[in-house]
Amino acid sequence: MSAQTDLTDRSGYGAALPARRHLPSRTRTTVLDVVVPVYNEEAALGPCVRRLHTFLTSHFPYDFRIIIADNASRDRTEEVARELAEEFESVSLVHLEEKGRGRALRTVWAASEAPVRAYMDVDLSTDLNAVLPLVAPLISGHSDVATGTRLASGSRIVRGPKREVLSRGYNLLLRGSLAARFSDAQCGFKAVRGEVADRLLPLVQDNGWFFDTELLVLAERAGLRIHEVPVDWVDDPDSRVDILRTVTDDLKGVWRVGRGLASGALPLDRLRRPFGDDPRDRHLADVPGGLPRQLIGFCLVGALSTLLYLALYSLLRQGMGAQAANAPALLLSALGNTAANRRLTFGVRGRERAVRQQAQGLLVFAIGLALTSGSLAALDTAAADAPHSAELAVLICANLAATVLRFALFRAWVFPRR
Repeated sequence: MSAQTDLTDRSGYGAALPARRHLPSRTRTTVLDVVVPVYNEEAALGPCVRRLHTFLTSHFPYDFRIIIADNASRDRTEEVARELAEEFESVSLVHLEEKGRGRALRTVWAASEAPVRAYMDVDLSTDLNAVLPLVAPLISGHSDVATGTRLASGSRIVRGPKREVLSRGYNLLLRGSLAARFSDAQCGFKAVRGEVADRLLPLVQDNGWFFDTELLVLAERAGLRIHEVPVDWVDDPDSRVDILRTVTDDLKGVWRVGRGLASGALPLDRLRRPFGDDPRDRHLADVPGGLPRQLIGFCLVGALSTLLYLALYSLLRQGMGAQAANAPALLLSALGNTAANRRLTFGVRGRERAVRQQAQGLLVFAIGLALTSGSLAALDTAAADAPHSAELAVLICANLAATVLRFALFRAWVFPRR
């Protein structure tokens, strides 16, 4: 199996992901591929694979394969792996010429045809009783990605204070910097549905330990369903992970992914799921998908835009007339409103159609300008010496009316669901 895999035919970039389906309960094809990435693990590899093979044979109700991904080992790891592949029909070996756990997982997962693809560390720190709870939501069609967590309330772990502090600190960093909602990024116990892997892997750039984090962050930001499984986990005292280098690489990865998310450079629309797993959900009349979430997002953006508009108007009003202050305040707040709604409310990312959508937003802005300017003109006609508070009250009412129309135009014209 080559370390370089052509994903062109399987990526399906032109369309969104299909609805999830429950995998057949009676099938003779392989349902699960379990990857065990190794580097210089000649002593641990044999016991690990034999224990894993025995467990899956006895307790896993579907056909499976165990794939040893040798990351350019310099000891007898490759030789041991070949002996295991000869001993067990369901065990195979993939040898890579370069190191990197992320590179190994990407290579094997991308070449796999199994509908569910998982991996676990060679030390088997995670109790194997969590295997079925990990992959069951993927087999049933409920979830897209599954990951073990050592930090949930139901988890039981044994490890030293140094690793405990580093793990919790890293996950707090992810929550603060990338707004991650999963609890444990780097537990070496994960699985993904095959069609999701085919779309997601080309977007994950890291080849090392940050691979897990990047995979989960992109999946979560794309709206995919992530299932977390509390695990029993015992730290491997023989772990040879370079903590300082791993921390440095992780921080670089957080910066890179955060920058890509902020700029909209990541094409996460390729990972969108349709509304509902039942095909009837996509053909119901008069039920606009995602409307509640969009309304909430639009209201939040609108409230912030209104505050910005009023602040700009009050500032400009000190040196110019009401009409002269209204136009630039509304223009600047409208540009920010369109950009924020594009990203946050309607989930549009990337630069495609961005200029056109801003132009359409300006036309919507013109309607708001007409409403607010007309309201100010009517107030001036009715009471030429109206106080500043009366102007603000009129503008708030006019903006509320314009907001309802703006949402309808944004949803139906500027950012239509494609």
